[in-house]
Amino acid sequence: MSTGEHPAAVPFTTADYAARMARVVDEGRTAGLDGVLVTPGPDLVWLTGYQPTAITERLTMLLLTTDREPTLLVPTLERPDAEAAEGTPATTVADWPDGVDPYDVAQALLRPDGSYGVSDNAWAMHLLGLQAALPATRYQSLTQRLPMLRAVKDDNELARLAAAGAAADATYEEILGVPFGGRRESEVAADLADLLRAHGHEQVDFTVVGSGPNGANPHHEAGERVIEEGDCVVLDFGGLMFGYGSDTSRTVCVGEPTAEIREVHDVVRAAQQAGVDAVRPGVACQEVDRAARRLITEAGYGDRFIHRTGHGIGVTTHEPPYMIEGEEQPLVPGMCFSVEPGIYLAGRFGVRIEDIVAATADGGRRLNNTDHGLRLVE
Repeated sequence: MSTGEHPAAVPFTTADYAARMARVVDEGRTAGLDGVLVTPGPDLVWLTGYQPTAITERLTMLLLTTDREPTLLVPTLERPDAEAAEGTPATTVADWPDGVDPYDVAQALLRPDGSYGVSDNAWAMHLLGLQAALPATRYQSLTQRLPMLRAVKDDNELARLAAAGAAADATYEEILGVPFGGRRESEVAADLADLLRAHGHEQVDFTVVGSGPNGANPHHEAGERVIEEGDCVVLDFGGLMFGYGSDTSRTVCVGEPTAEIREVHDVVRAAQQAGVDAVRPGVACQEVDRAARRLITEAGYGDRFIHRTGHGIGVTTHEPPYMIEGEEQPLVPGMCFSVEPGIYLAGRFGVRIEDIVAATADGGRRLNNTDHGLRLVE
């Protein structure tokens, strides 16, 4: 894993997907699993490049087992789309037509007494169908058994994340020139979404605009509140570019901020820097949380920092690893995650600063590089 700038994103190859599938089988075997069963969602996209146009009640499942070649089981009517995905040449594509029990087809590909990891977003009806067809089988969630499956990114993945981060940074720089005062949060949020798309995002996942007291709710969705002079405004936005996520937060003020707003912002800024400074290989994820939380607690706002310091990012904007107390997973070069401490004063205002950071061989590399200062907007 290199530690400097990464090459531009290039298309993933069939060999890339085949290597991922082989690694999943190996890691599953080490974890005591006979295989891994992957249904539509981020794991399937990462492993095959295949994302069904519609996730329906029809069973679609990638079977990665220790005793056969990778097999992608799909409804017959969706087979052409499945075969067109970049990674599916590395699999055997099997199908089942409407009117046939798909679990009868699936059971022929599995051990009758096997132990399998299942992607977390599998439908309950599909898991129950497999259990009914193979009552002696056992199933565990992938997050439980293989939580770091997608956590360590290769150079191509890092390049995509860096590009998404740069596009989010460009979006932030432009939103600073947009009027805030006298406009609804939802209008500014729409501007953020438009700018993300203009800078290359194919998907916008969230545009948080929390003004005044709404900023004290970390997951406030932009509403119809009219932003006022003197408001502190939390901006948190991101989505997917080249299939990989962006996620950044900055806090701005409409007009001149109060001394208290400046003080709180200074504390969060220092805490965010402390969290980034704590990043290095071999350090437990919880140490990043501790470093950021320590400064906020020492400043007297410990009970106002009400969420974890960070989350992993990749083909989804939230995934393992998590920067939270109790997470002893050591950081590994190639892991990418947010560092986003905040202080939230209920009924008044909130402040959050967030960058995506990639762990390197000797520390951490920010993938967001806009000014961390308290920027003033009109």
